[in-house]
Amino acid sequence: MEQAWADRSLLQKKEVQDVVCELVDQLDKGLLRVASPDGDQWVVHEWVKMAVVLYFPIRKMEVTEVGPFSFHDKIPLKKGFDRLGVRVVPHAIARYGSFLDEDVVMMPSYVNIGARVGRGTMVDTWATVGSCAQIGAYVHLSGGVGIGGVLEPIQAAPVIVEDHCFIGSRCIVVEGVRIEKEAVLGANVVLTGSTRIIDVSGPEPVEYTGRVPARSVVIPGSIPKTFPGGTYHVPCALIIGKRKQSTDQKTSLNEALRQFRVDV
Repeated sequence: MEQAWADRSLLQKKEVQDVVCELVDQLDKGLLRVASPDGDQWVVHEWVKMAVVLYFPIRKMEVTEVGPFSFHDKIPLKKGFDRLGVRVVPHAIARYGSFLDEDVVMMPSYVNIGARVGRGTMVDTWATVGSCAQIGAYVHLSGGVGIGGVLEPIQAAPVIVEDHCFIGSRCIVVEGVRIEKEAVLGANVVLTGSTRIIDVSGPEPVEYTGRVPARSVVIPGSIPKTFPGGTYHVPCALIIGKRKQSTDQKTSLNEALRQFRVDV
């Protein structure tokens, strides 16, 4: 993959094309993944991301007819949801090369190539799971959630949402942010790689970027920032407490936030 990535002319060779197709097929079956947990850390497999990117130039545009709907694309649609034990509500779409584990529910939503969605996760209405994103087991992606994808630049890290997280309506998580286990994001939280995530639950603020610690309860916030034209408030995220160990892992967003007397 690294040789073909450096020299795209190698994609003209059938044996190279076969390797790329085989790797994407393994992604589709869940035998391979873009990133894997290693203890408390995650390891990103860059060569797998390369295979996903290189799959596009070797594919030809083709028409797919689904009832009255017509699509014209290079990547086929994922099939065999009944064999996977996955519930897919019209008009949900998953692209070939993504993996959906058993008991995943897709409301009208979208999962892109290279992404992985864990067992029992709900991808709610109009939520999107971007390319190569890693979504854990028993996660709830609420309506309109946007999980960013990453194909270019290839060195960028995928978004990771770990097991039992609850991501509230209209949240956006991009640029390789990691949401650790059992965290709860209130509605409209926006997290980029540079967003300041500030724990305000203790006597002194503690600041993070790029990750939300396990069991954190997070709401949108803002902080003042001075520009040449004046001082304005820019978005941040506020950790207002921790999800209690006794809290049901499938708790709703409102139940988690009620503990902290926050209405979202």
